[in-house]
Amino acid sequence: MTTVISDEILASRQKLVLDHFHDEVRQEWDDVLATFPHPRYELIPTMTVHDGDTAVRGYYRDSRRAFPDQDHEIIALRHSRDAVIVEFWLLGTHLGPLGAIPPTGNRFRVRMTAYFIFEDDGDGAENLVCERIYFDSLTLLKQLIGGLNLRKPRNWPLAVRCLRGLLREAGGTPHPALVNTPEADLS
Repeated sequence: MTTVISDEILASRQKLVLDHFHDEVRQEWDDVLATFPHPRYELIPTMTVHDGDTAVRGYYRDSRRAFPDQDHEIIALRHSRDAVIVEFWLLGTHLGPLGAIPPTGNRFRVRMTAYFIFEDDGDGAENLVCERIYFDSLTLLKQLIGGLNLRKPRNWPLAVRCLRGLLREAGGTPHPALVNTPEADLS
């Protein structure tokens, strides 16, 4: 079934998504959270979900501690029946711990895609229900850790700490909502 989405709804969704991006860069967390009735982030590369105000604020705190200068460059923005899909470059400097991985001081620039999923609230209004993010985590790690000059012995202890941190991070259990997915309805 093809549903036609009005130009007004498309414009409203796009404005909300662009405001969301802008407020994340400014680290105006109350404004970002106000774009959701119930905040939810799904990070597909790490198979983690941050659901609810407290969890999402923790995600913001941890990601900005690791990358305090985090920014983005939007490549493209597309609309689907139930989502705004944004391709962008995420960039920043690794100045704080990323989970168990110690800061390397290296810059990164990683191409990402975020699906901003919308649902009709039943009264004709659109609600953002989830931001689902896809990226190549190996590209990110290569830029953060691969940039260490291992020809310099003074970098060896940091490289060992990074490797240990990677091994600790790799052992997590995937969030069930990201593993136990319903079969697609292709009719």
